[in-house]
Amino acid sequence: MTNAASARHADEVAIVTGSTKGIGAAVAKRLATDGATVVVNGRSEADGRAVVEAIQDDGGEATFIEADMRDPTAIQELIEETAERYGRIDILVNNAGVQTETTATEATVEDWEFVVETDFRSFWLCVKYAVEHMPEGSSILNMSSNHAFLTMPGLFPYNAVKAGINGMTRALALELGPLGIRVNTINPGWIEIERTRKELSDDDRQRVEAMHPLGRIGTPEDVAATVSFLTSDEAAFITGTSLLVDGGRTAVMQDHSFLDYKENR
Repeated sequence: MTNAASARHADEVAIVTGSTKGIGAAVAKRLATDGATVVVNGRSEADGRAVVEAIQDDGGEATFIEADMRDPTAIQELIEETAERYGRIDILVNNAGVQTETTATEATVEDWEFVVETDFRSFWLCVKYAVEHMPEGSSILNMSSNHAFLTMPGLFPYNAVKAGINGMTRALALELGPLGIRVNTINPGWIEIERTRKELSDDDRQRVEAMHPLGRIGTPEDVAATVSFLTSDEAAFITGTSLLVDGGRTAVMQDHSFLDYKENR
């Protein structure tokens, strides 16, 4: 914990929702490496404790607070427990998210509520309860997706909600700017997490990598590094922004998924 990057978030307190695995875990670890005391959050205590132990083994400070992001009371308790324990919240990373693979006509009300409550309402509620504990110079980071810009069939309402997150970020940036609180969004593309590895065969992986101008899919650490920058004083004049972290994927127009979808209807 003596390198230059470790000073970036020194003496700051960060909450990362949905940080027991994948991108969230990488974000928690990176913020801790950069000096923050991190509250790891999720529904699995075992996974959360493992992330905390990894941070502590690396010389960082972290604790785990269990909370289901679909439960407004649990969200409020997460924020209040963090503020009571550490006195303030300098960084809030709204990362918790779920996905259904349904079309608009196939999706049920239960599908809608599952995604909207987890991926959208929880972001607002975390901000609502955290703001009173966030000093001037604090930062909020909402995790969205490249599906907020361009999408494909069969990911509703996930893709609609991700676009909504970008709108929420702009609204919050306007309202919280006078308080000295910045709000930004990161929109990751293909990222190699456990689910991605399971879904992609070797041939599929080569095809997906070839779609990217940089010739690879991303890693959780790619996203985590961007989070660390956007929530730091180095990004002090950036707010209301939605930043693609997708290896250039969204710059590529040709994609056969829509043609495949049409052929199979």
